Amino acid sequence: MAPISSGGKRPALSEAHSWRCAKSAGKPELTSGLPGCTSDLLLLSGYMECSKDMKLSSPLLLFLAVGLSSAFVLSSPLPWPKLILTHSWPSSFCSIEHCESNISHWTLHGLWPSKGAFCNSSWHFNSSEIQDLLPDLKISWPDLENPFSTEFWKYEWHKHGTCAAKAVSLNSQHKYFSKALELYHKVDLNGILKKFNIIPSENYYTFAEIEKVIDTFYGFTSKIQCYHQSKNAEFQTLGQIEICFNPDFNLMDCEKQETLSKGAWYNPVAVDKTSGLSVCDQNTPVYYPPPL
Repeated sequence: MAPISSGGKRPALSEAHSWRCAKSAGKPELTSGLPGCTSDLLLLSGYMECSKDMKLSSPLLLFLAVGLSSAFVLSSPLPWPKLILTHSWPSSFCSIEHCESNISHWTLHGLWPSKGAFCNSSWHFNSSEIQDLLPDLKISWPDLENPFSTEFWKYEWHKHGTCAAKAVSLNSQHKYFSKALELYHKVDLNGILKKFNIIPSENYYTFAEIEKVIDTFYGFTSKIQCYHQSKNAEFQTLGQIEICFNPDFNLMDCEKQETLSKGAWYNPVAVDKTSGLSVCDQNTPVYYPPPL
C-alpha cells in the first residue's frame, strides 16, 4: 500500500498532560465474584428431597451447599464485558511529552477492562511478584518518560489491573501482566503493519489504508486513534491502536466511540477534539512518524 502525498516532517504537537499515580494503603485482598442468591437454595432443596431416599447426613448436605454456593460465585458474570489491549506509538507520545525515545516498535500502553477503574485501593503493586517478567516488560511495556522506573506499571495495576482481577484468570499481578504480554505478542501489531507495508514515513497514509490492514487481518474492528494539532490541520498523527478481547481472550469488535479525555494520554475516557487523542478522522491524511 503506497502512502499518499508527501507532507514533510510532523511539527511539534500540542501539550498533553501526564498520568498521575494513585495512592493506596492497606493489605491486598481479592474482590472477584458475586455472592450466591436464592438459586442456591433452590438447588439445595433438590438435594434435601433426594436425602429421603439416599439418607444423606447433615454434614454432607452442608458440604454440598457450600460447594454449590462456591460454584455459583465463580460462574457469576464479570462487571466488564471486554478487555482492551492498547498499543502506543512512542514517537507520537514523546513529541507530546517532550521525552526522548528511539524505540521503533509499538509498545503496550495497557490491558484495560471496558468498565471500572481503581477497583481495590488496598491492593498494592509489588514488583517482586513480576520479577521474571521485567525483561519483557522493559521492552514491550516501557515507561517512555522514566525508563528505569516501575511507576507506570504501578499505575496501570492500580487503575486497570485491580479491576481486571475480578476474573479468576487475572486475579494476581503476575497473571495480569503476563496475560497482557502474551496477548501483545500474539497480536503482533508491529509485524502485521510491516508485512503490509504500513511503516513509519515522512509521507502520509490515508486512514482507510491503515484501517483496512488491521481490521481485515484480525477479522474484527479495532480502534485507531490520532492526535490532531488543530481543528483544521492538514493531517493527523497516528498515536494509539486498541485491539479488543472478550473475557475468554478471544478477539472481538472494539467500539468506535472516542475514549480519551482532554489532553490526557493516560486517561481512557472522553477527548479533546482540537488537540488531544481521539478516533482518527476518515478523511484526513495520517502521519505515522519515524522514530525520533
